[in-house]
Amino acid sequence: MTATHGQHMADEIRQQPAIFADLLATRDAIAEVAATVAQRRPRFALLAARGSSDHAALYAKYLVETLLQLPAGLASPSTTTLFGAQPDLTDVLLISVSQSGGSPDLLEVTESARKQGALTVAVTNTADSPLNSAAELSVDVRAGRETAVAATKTYGATLLALYLLIDAVRGGTGEQAAKLPELAEATLADGKGAVDEAVGRYRFLERMVTTARGYSLATAHEAALKLAETSYLSARSYSGADLLHGPVAAVDADTAVLALASQGIGGTAMREPLEAVAQRGADICAIGSAAADVPATHRIPVPACAEELAPVLEILPVQQLALGLALARGFDPDNPRGLNKVTRTR
Repeated sequence: MTATHGQHMADEIRQQPAIFADLLATRDAIAEVAATVAQRRPRFALLAARGSSDHAALYAKYLVETLLQLPAGLASPSTTTLFGAQPDLTDVLLISVSQSGGSPDLLEVTESARKQGALTVAVTNTADSPLNSAAELSVDVRAGRETAVAATKTYGATLLALYLLIDAVRGGTGEQAAKLPELAEATLADGKGAVDEAVGRYRFLERMVTTARGYSLATAHEAALKLAETSYLSARSYSGADLLHGPVAAVDADTAVLALASQGIGGTAMREPLEAVAQRGADICAIGSAAADVPATHRIPVPACAEELAPVLEILPVQQLALGLALARGFDPDNPRGLNKVTRTR
């Protein structure tokens, strides 16, 4: 391992508070897109994405269902690209989420949905991408070029952009997000010691379960992906509810559990599953503003904010942990083996 390993990932994690501030300063552009969506009054929403963007889409699904009170689902791109399905999408909102905007399957899904009557919105970090051209409307997450293969700043910026979009559709002004830049700065600075301790605690680990409920489930899924792609850990993510339905049987004293628990309904709902895994002897690392309120052997605190915005802050120590573990295990998280920045699937 060289001194430059992980430098890009570290830099891009640190850039996020400034990116959040920039997004908030340009909220009016997102609000214009939201106004069109609100005017069209969609009857339900579909979200299309892959990889980390798929986790951001899951977050958006919770936002749509709770803030807009609309049914929402995650699209299966292969039903269009491989099986040729062409469902009637009249009065449906399709949000396609892609950092690059260059994935052929998402492009095909978006083009098809628009032909079938959907209002299509592209949420990308590449304003001139093919996906932006294919969609009727677009939102730029404004994260700037991301050099590390593992998505960090683009993921955080996508979460915030999706929140601002969906909040504006319901007539919100984004006021709940106003303090996110300073809260993000505090999260990165104040949690560093606890993250470093977690790196030392888990550097020789081979198996981890990540878990959460509600909005934070997206963070649990993204955490498992980040740990797997940068540290090559065997990491699986589960809803706290699903964890009790069977997977808990595989949790024992040799398993670490990374639990996201922030103040609110979702964090409160995590107490029962974490009590169950604690009884099985698992080493629990709790991350979030409610980390002190759930059973855990190690805690990484995160400042409190509105529950629906917690994933924007929770992901920051997760990214720091993935970076630290990769370096401690002798890997370069900027260039994980076998991965490319843009994955082209169909």
